[in-house]
Amino acid sequence: MAETKTKTKKKAPTAKATGKSCTIAGCKRAYRAKGLCFFHFKKWRAGELEAKPARYKTCSKPDCKKKVQEHGLCKEHFEAWKKSRKKNAAKAEAAA
Repeated sequence: MAETKTKTKKKAPTAKATGKSCTIAGCKRAYRAKGLCFFHFKKWRAGELEAKPARYKTCSKPDCKKKVQEHGLCKEHFEAWKKSRKKNAAKAEAAA
């Protein structure tokens, strides 16, 4: 007399009460956060998805996606900028 439960196939989460769905073209999954479904949100957090703005501000140098430290540059590019600035100041001082 034990009751048996029938296994049902799990579906992707349905849209919240707002009725929104993922903003990625062709994706019909339910909205989770930042306009993305759980799948695309996870990819966005991992930095694998470029459809949305970066998770944090990135370096302004071309092809550099490191996190900004100061003045719109990552630590590496900021240190190089400071070094070149000191070098140029020393040259200008010597010329004067």
